[in-house]
Amino acid sequence: MALRDIDLSVEEGAVFGLLGPNGAGKTTLIRIVNQIIDRDNGEIFINGEPLKMMHVHNIGYLPEERGLYKGMAVDEQLLYFAQIKGLSSREAKVRIDSWLKRLSLDPWKTKKVQELSKGMAQKVQFIATVIHEPRLLILDEPFSGFDPVNAEIIKNEILALKRNGTTIILSTHRMESVELLCDHIAMINKSRKILDGPVRRIRRDSRSNQYRIRIRPFDRTMLPDFAAFIEEEDTLLYSINLGGEKGNDWLLRFMRFGEVLHFEEVIPSIEEIFIQKINESHGE
Repeated sequence: MALRDIDLSVEEGAVFGLLGPNGAGKTTLIRIVNQIIDRDNGEIFINGEPLKMMHVHNIGYLPEERGLYKGMAVDEQLLYFAQIKGLSSREAKVRIDSWLKRLSLDPWKTKKVQELSKGMAQKVQFIATVIHEPRLLILDEPFSGFDPVNAEIIKNEILALKRNGTTIILSTHRMESVELLCDHIAMINKSRKILDGPVRRIRRDSRSNQYRIRIRPFDRTMLPDFAAFIEEEDTLLYSINLGGEKGNDWLLRFMRFGEVLHFEEVIPSIEEIFIQKINESHGE
């Protein structure tokens, strides 16, 4: 998949979400940064320096297609990957023992990968990716294969790495993870960038002045006829667009008809924004 007019800036120490549908060009971009494939043109800089082979030792890459050797023991495999990244045998063994304990894998230390569950194998792959403490960490679908409990563990480890100053590029289809983890996102579709910016700003700019208000009516016969509603037990949920009016004006209006239980602005989720932007780009 070719990439066209892709211009991205990833802030040091942040989590950068790289989003897009299948075939958009995300994996191509990731492989170029990892120097697995070469670019035809354009430039990539790391800390102001043009990307070179020496930067590979400062990058950790977790590919979507995992690459463990199933016949090797967990500790032997991790030692192998750590030494490839330049760690001494002694230092690698200390870090391996630490990570295996953190992720509750120490009882499986000498087991072969083929004896592990899928989730356990995914944890081993994650350790192999971060064992050398890379400054730039690229994670392609890091939660694939995890149950909710282990997904939470990996999420917390990603946040811990961020707190320690690691720059993280996260490619995932799990939009709830994007909202929880990412400071900044870029969306790619049909090989082009269609959205780029801080998560908070993107959500704020996508507001449409839409609100939800839930009331417990005093008298149903006196309810206003200006909004659609959803009924739940003895309460009604209205969805309204304020237009040019203020929220307080609508709130006072509803207070005449019942007890106001909830009043909030509806801000689109990243998933809703993602779907909208992809659909818009398909129409171009």
